[in-house]
Amino acid sequence: MKKLPFLLIVFMCLGFEMQAQEFRVITSVESIVPNGLGRSRIINALEEKDYKEFTSVQTEDDNTRNKADRSEIRVKNFEETKLLNFFNLGGIRFQNIAANDAVITSMINTMVGEGWELAFVTSAVESDSGKDDGQGIFITRYIFKR
Repeated sequence: MKKLPFLLIVFMCLGFEMQAQEFRVITSVESIVPNGLGRSRIINALEEKDYKEFTSVQTEDDNTRNKADRSEIRVKNFEETKLLNFFNLGGIRFQNIAANDAVITSMINTMVGEGWELAFVTSAVESDSGKDDGQGIFITRYIFKR
């Protein structure tokens, strides 16, 4: 009978230790191309890749290169959710930004409802760099864990 509490503690510790964390990255790409010509999307890969298959090791003595073809890295199964572009012919569209916020919020709420926790958010901009550059994107990566 004295062993029962000890065994319960051991099993509880094993249960906590065996729980591995799982991560998922979902990316939103919002166009900042003038005149509404760009494309904006939320991208969610539906298949997994092992980064080790595409990694090479380079040392001073040896160059072990991975011979993986770039096409092998591509993910063919993914979800693509449409978003609105930041700009249209009249300039910046605040309604589009609010609509994108609503769609992204829905995506986050769905993920949280499925047991995921929003762990990190990181974003970057590649914007118009001058008179002749009509290109640009606002990219955000949402990193979930469970």
